[in-house]
Amino acid sequence: MNRLLIITLIGLAIWQVYLKNNSVIEEKTSQVVSELTNNAEMQNFEKEIPNFKVTYRCDGRQYCSQMGSYEEAKYFLNNCPNTKMDGDRDGIPCEKQFNKW
Repeated sequence: MNRLLIITLIGLAIWQVYLKNNSVIEEKTSQVVSELTNNAEMQNFEKEIPNFKVTYRCDGRQYCSQMGSYEEAKYFLNNCPNTKMDGDRDGIPCEKQFNKW
């Protein structure tokens, strides 16, 4: 019985240390995030990142295996001749490859 009591007390002590350390880590993390969010240099950096717009062009590709994304396949299906990506003609290209069932 004494062993069970001692093991329980040791377990509770370890749990308290864990909770204390965990709250310190969370506090430090929130401070760092707050500093980064409020940092003017970081906000200016975010403004400098350009928004890249992906453009596609018909270049002779016809098959799903030649497509890198669903959006690309959709562009080719809608804009390029002789594509072979919509076997059931439902307007959804490469259904199996891009999980568009």
